[in-house]
Amino acid sequence: MKYVIGVDLGTSAVKTLLVGQDGVVHAEATREYPLYHDKAGWSEQDPEDWVTGTTAALRELIDGSSVSPEDVEGISFSGQMHGLVLLDADGKPVRRAILWNDTRTTEQCREIERTLGDKLLSVTRNPALEGFTLPKILWVKQHEPESFAKAAGFLLPKDYVRLRLTGEKHMDLSDAAGTLMLDVAGRDWSADVLGAFAVPAGFCPPLVEAGALVGGLTAEAASATGLRQETKVFAGGADNACGAIGAGILSPGLTLCSIGTSGVVLTYEEDASADYRGKVHFFNHGKPDAFYAMGVTLAAGYSLSWFRNTFAKGETYDALLQGAEDVPAGSNGLLFTPYIVGERTPHADAQIRGSFVGVDGSHTRTHFARAVMEGITFSLNESIEMFRAAGKQVDKVVSIGGGAKNPLWLQMQADIFQADVVALENEQGPGLGAAMLAAVGCGWFPSLDACGETFVKHARIYRPDEAASARYGQLFEIYRQVYGQTAGINHALYAFRN
Repeated sequence: MKYVIGVDLGTSAVKTLLVGQDGVVHAEATREYPLYHDKAGWSEQDPEDWVTGTTAALRELIDGSSVSPEDVEGISFSGQMHGLVLLDADGKPVRRAILWNDTRTTEQCREIERTLGDKLLSVTRNPALEGFTLPKILWVKQHEPESFAKAAGFLLPKDYVRLRLTGEKHMDLSDAAGTLMLDVAGRDWSADVLGAFAVPAGFCPPLVEAGALVGGLTAEAASATGLRQETKVFAGGADNACGAIGAGILSPGLTLCSIGTSGVVLTYEEDASADYRGKVHFFNHGKPDAFYAMGVTLAAGYSLSWFRNTFAKGETYDALLQGAEDVPAGSNGLLFTPYIVGERTPHADAQIRGSFVGVDGSHTRTHFARAVMEGITFSLNESIEMFRAAGKQVDKVVSIGGGAKNPLWLQMQADIFQADVVALENEQGPGLGAAMLAAVGCGWFPSLDACGETFVKHARIYRPDEAASARYGQLFEIYRQVYGQTAGINHALYAFRN
């Protein structure tokens, strides 16, 4: 049997999957790396940590399996979006990477809005938000002119790792769509945007499709990983695009819910005609000539991990959530808004912060834990309601990530989304999507759709409970009021945060 490898470069760790032609994951290996938060709102990583982690994980993947490197035909990538890796003329980083969840660039976002006006949405199809790449470039240019003077170009996180493995610089369309410099419909760097901010065209890497063959491994990379130099390397895609591929979101009528550190609700778009007026993101898909609309909750799974680490440090999630299934829908009148690091959809607000509303002396830790899960799901439901308001049919949602590992949470999603929620038999998220890109690139299947028939397997379906859905429908309308009622207070408190 032949194999391909999917590499998922996440925010906290890199995960590698060895996948056979049967669509089965035969081995996996993971390496974690640190985050740096030197100041409030800052989030950075050392690109060298990604390279070290990826090569070590690939070496473990090969050494720990019985698979010969001769049988590994291809490798592709999924990566955290938006992160800025500034490179000098020799391809070396001039500073640490500024990540997607870094919020220091509010001033630069306002500058982009003033400069581009209506062209911002008509060309890039997305609003200027702190997480995107262009604001980060402008921030470095303004605040670190010495570093910026050394920069000859930029890459996104997975593209830098691939550069180190192949010696070649490329960026795929699905990841480039998150830079705020791509003409999304035109599928090329926007001369208007680059010109408005004096960014030379040569500063941006060549664009390719996510499934494009971009080379083989260097001798050094082959030695470090245990793979052959002849292993085919494919560009790969943004984590959300690859997550959609790995979940089979490859045709109209299917919606994805992914709950990881952040949370994503994503729907397939056949063309670029849909107009959400910047309320949700609109990006190029990893599937050729396709797109997707996406809403984001910045602190989805992170809200639950924050709650555990703050109030139940050392406990497992199973222990934390024990008894939550016995708490009625609505947590006995307790609401949580997951704005603990700001929010993106539908409130593009870096200064808003989370709330527990309705705290009562009868509430226990279990009520609070369930309220956190419900609040995360309410936030994701705001994006689903936007899709429905735009005429999209949302009656089947494929759920992946941490939220898909808990039956209580899957049923909660069905009840709140008022849609069937599908769990996958072998949910591997973006890493599987990356492997599928490699599988199609190696010629195993004629298309991603055909590959999905073998690689993506549906398991249990969770259907809405009529009574719970009705109760959640009432609570959701109350939840939607909390942002407006607390925004002014949180903005006033922002000056007091360190």
